[in-house]
Amino acid sequence: MNTDDTPITSKVPAVTLIFWVIKILATTLGETAGDALSMSLDLGYLVSTAIFAAIFAAAVTLQIMTKRFQPMIYWATIIATTTVGTTLADFADRSLGIGYAGGTLILLSLLMTSLGMWYRTLGSVAVDTVNSPKSEIFYWITIMFSQTLGTALGDWTADTADLGYGGGAVVFGALLLMVAVAYYRTTMSRTALFWAAFILTRPLGAVVGDFLDKPISSGGLAISRYTASAVLLAIIALSIALSPNRPAQRAH
Repeated sequence: MNTDDTPITSKVPAVTLIFWVIKILATTLGETAGDALSMSLDLGYLVSTAIFAAIFAAAVTLQIMTKRFQPMIYWATIIATTTVGTTLADFADRSLGIGYAGGTLILLSLLMTSLGMWYRTLGSVAVDTVNSPKSEIFYWITIMFSQTLGTALGDWTADTADLGYGGGAVVFGALLLMVAVAYYRTTMSRTALFWAAFILTRPLGAVVGDFLDKPISSGGLAISRYTASAVLLAIIALSIALSPNRPAQRAH
């Protein structure tokens, strides 16, 4: 047991500006890559979900097996959660006929349940405490639910609420700005604000991803999903390579 003030290293990155930049890029990539497999390759939502779920399981296993924070492995796992979240939400909303509203409510319930069980089991849902296999499992399950929720919420805002991709981006961008203001101007729980921001970046990425690859007639730019995904992946890799990549720490 650590009895001094030596920082305990987490298996996840420190929450900095570059963290949020890469997170938004990753969620946008999840949308374009998920649609590339399910729509452009015409594999369908169920088969695509199975493929991405297998990749997600492998990535999480590798992440948990590592002894310390590894940026490339961590962000590869984040991308895996965004892709499986995209196709899983689309499968539930469209193939199962649950609809965006129903899917959003179900996923929100699952997300809150995951956070509640995590807190009840370990006493904290702060990311700087993610340094054991049990906390990592809770962390990645929670993230997977948040990514899936974000896809459904983004589609609901853009389509059902008829705000379009641009309108959806403005809404979620404004909500993220409100979270940032609360972080710097209030004493609200930093952990609660982190998860609020983490959840909101996913629907922002979803509507931006759709804006990039959807037809012009639907309000998009009609960029190839493969091209968009490749460019986003390159930017993410460059951002990771050039950023400090410090692990989150907490003093005991």
